[in-house]
Amino acid sequence: MEVAGPRPPSDVLLQRPWLPVSIGGCQLLAKSWFGETAYHVLLTDVSSVWEETMDSSAIQRRAKELNRRLQATAEAFFSHLCDVVRPCLTGSDGPPDGDAAHIALTRQQDGNICIKLKSKLAELPFYWEFHCTPAPVPVVCNQLVRPLLAMSHLLQRQVEQLGGLLGRKDAEIQDYRENGATLSRERLQTDIFEKETYREEFMSKALPLLPSEQSEALGFNDDLQRLYGAVVARGNARKRKLSEEQQTAAGAPSLGQCNITGGSVASSEAGESGTEQAAVSKMADRPAVRQSLPVLSNPAARPSSKPKKKKAVGLFR
Repeated sequence: MEVAGPRPPSDVLLQRPWLPVSIGGCQLLAKSWFGETAYHVLLTDVSSVWEETMDSSAIQRRAKELNRRLQATAEAFFSHLCDVVRPCLTGSDGPPDGDAAHIALTRQQDGNICIKLKSKLAELPFYWEFHCTPAPVPVVCNQLVRPLLAMSHLLQRQVEQLGGLLGRKDAEIQDYRENGATLSRERLQTDIFEKETYREEFMSKALPLLPSEQSEALGFNDDLQRLYGAVVARGNARKRKLSEEQQTAAGAPSLGQCNITGGSVASSEAGESGTEQAAVSKMADRPAVRQSLPVLSNPAARPSSKPKKKKAVGLFR
C-alpha cells in the first residue's frame, strides 16, 4: 500500500491507468488510489467524470453509519473494503478470497452516482457506499484530456514516420527491380505506397466501423495503457525539473537587491554622464577664435596645408 493521506500526490494518481470496468451493468473507465486509510476514485463513461476522496475520519464515520452491528477500527474496515472493491475497480472477476460481493450502481437526478457494495466481514453483513460527484474541470483536464491529447499527438507522429519508412522501402525495392531482382512468389508483390490514397481508403473503411455506443468506445487496451503511462511519466518528470529550477532560482539574490545595486551603478553612470555633458556644453560656450595667417607670396615659404592634430575634448578623450 502507498503512504496514507487525505488525497494522493497528483503524480501518483496520474500514473494510475484508466481501466475498463463493469459496475452494476454499466461500462466505465476507472482509476483509483488506495492509501493506508484513504482513497481517491475516478470514474467516467466518456460523457461525465465522477470522483470521491475519503480520508480516515470520513471512512470511520461512514462505516459506522452503514454497519451499526460491526465494531472495528477504521484500519479494519478499510482493509476489508480494499480486498472487496479493488477487483471491481480493476476489472477482475471478484475478491481474491472468493467471498461473494454484490455491487450496484445508481445514477441520481442531481448528476451524482452512488455505488453500493455488500459483502461479509466476520460473518456479518458489511455495507459500503461510494458517493461520487462530478469531478472539477482541472481534475478532468489533468487526468484525462491532456494525456489523451498528448497520446494522439504521439500516435500521429508515429503514423507520419511509418509513412516515410514505407516510402523509403518502396524506393529500395524499385532499386532492386532496376538491377534485375525479381520476386520468387507473385503474391508478395505490393503496390507503391501513396500517402493520400491510403488515408482516403482508410477513412472510408474505418469510419463505418467506429462503435456507435459510448460503452463500446471504452476499450483501453494494454498498448494504450502503456502509452498513457509513458506520457504522464514524462509530464511528471518535466514538472519536477521545473520545480527544481524554481527552487534554485529562489536561492539567487532577490530582485530588490539587484535593483538597489543596479540603482547605485546607474546613479554613478548618470553622474559621470552628466559631468561629461557639462564639459561638452562648456566647451561649446567658449567664444570661437579665428586665426588668420599672413599671405606669403613665396609658395615655398607658405606653411603646410596639413591640419594640425587637435587634442580630443569632452566625450572623446
